[in-house]
Amino acid sequence: MNSVFVTSPSLDCALCPRLVAYRQEYRALHPDWFNAPVPSFGPLSARLLIVGQAPGVNGANKTGRPFTGDVAGRLLYPALVKFGFAKGLFQERADDGLKMIDCRITNAVRCAPPQHKLETSDKNSCLPYLAAEIAAMPKLTMLLAIGGKAHESILQGLRLRPSQHKFKHGALHELPGGLKLVDSFHTSQYNVNTGRITQEMFEEIVAGIRRLLA
Repeated sequence: MNSVFVTSPSLDCALCPRLVAYRQEYRALHPDWFNAPVPSFGPLSARLLIVGQAPGVNGANKTGRPFTGDVAGRLLYPALVKFGFAKGLFQERADDGLKMIDCRITNAVRCAPPQHKLETSDKNSCLPYLAAEIAAMPKLTMLLAIGGKAHESILQGLRLRPSQHKFKHGALHELPGGLKLVDSFHTSQYNVNTGRITQEMFEEIVAGIRRLLA
């Protein structure tokens, strides 16, 4: 199996006309940005897969790396470094030299959506890529959902009913096959600004995962 083709859409993927139009708009406005489906970051051999909802238009859509270039990554990556899931100095650039350790990061939907709002059709179109990515990780033990929509996509990718595993910040779900799913509120700018999630709250999540994997 060639996991590159199975788990990742092409840079000119045309599955979602709404997202394609938005991508083309930003290619015209900012031709120096990435402006394409954002690939996953980290080794397929990792035991931990972190799944976000979708790239931010001024973040991963610009830089080409998940959770890089906006507020969401400023919580995520320092916590991963602190607890040994990444090594290096996070500088909000895809070329900052940061290395993932036993951890891989992806998004349920690979392209930035208008107004940061996902539609069901977006999730359904990208779901085969997420399902294939999960299947392509032979040592996968733990999944971390960043946000409720990521939680839903993970369960659907595993052919499980989201209604059987309700999203809740800090929840640990035991899934068939020995997999574990942990939930976190999204580390978005809105959630950070409103205090829905803090650095300390997110670090508690990552610390808990480290203990489980140990």
